[in-house]
Amino acid sequence: MEPGVVTASEGAGTAEAEGEGVMGSVDTDNTADAAGSAGDAGDADVTGAAGRRRRRRRTIGRRLLEFDRRLGVRWVAGADEAGRGCLAGPLVAAAVLLDLERIGPREVRALAELNDSKQHDEAAREALFPVVMRVAAKVAIVSRCAGGIDSRGLHRTNLAALRDALIRVARPGCVCLVDGFAVPAMEHEQRAIVNGDATSAAIAAASILAKVSRDRFMRRADELHPGWEFAAHVGYSTPEHRAAILRQGVSPLHRLSFQSTAYQQLAL
Repeated sequence: MEPGVVTASEGAGTAEAEGEGVMGSVDTDNTADAAGSAGDAGDADVTGAAGRRRRRRRTIGRRLLEFDRRLGVRWVAGADEAGRGCLAGPLVAAAVLLDLERIGPREVRALAELNDSKQHDEAAREALFPVVMRVAAKVAIVSRCAGGIDSRGLHRTNLAALRDALIRVARPGCVCLVDGFAVPAMEHEQRAIVNGDATSAAIAAASILAKVSRDRFMRRADELHPGWEFAAHVGYSTPEHRAAILRQGVSPLHRLSFQSTAYQQLAL
């Protein structure tokens, strides 16, 4: 069984890791000063091409927040996952609850560079992680291990993880947004948003938490399972990863139900 994904609370609360089906939830006690300090730190004048790129990123973050505000409710919960298409490692789902009435100009600046986690490099995602933790009213991160994915199926496991994360942050009167999928048996209003991590601030924030948490896990897994270079590819099917599988077989973190060419020459 894989070790659990532990949520770093960055001083905003606590989280628990419980192995398979790890649940980490945090109620954050946010203040304008806490969120503002992160936003203000990035307000220095930037010129040239780098400045133009940064201004475009900030425009995206504000657009995502505006989408959530147009829903017309105070509380918006967003959920997203990381690692769905990997050969190895857990699937990690995260949910973020935003209290839009408490997101003022300072919080908007702090979240200005928010976007789909795939559009950021590792350093940018790591920088956004504590910002999301401070601005969010509540967050939850859950994981599903390779064995669970193999036994239950990827799609079913993914929907269950997204639902579990949302249930832990949702509250009466909120709207739950999910990137691409409607999840079953939700008592709160929900909407499946196509390209949600590039549309909604709540979903984009969840995508940052899921991706960073999973990548941190895979870097730790690289130390426990040397030879597969998990820290480099975090479980995705890269040429280097497939070569490592052919060289030394599979680890306890590999999903054996996946029909990968990397497995075809192995006696599994």
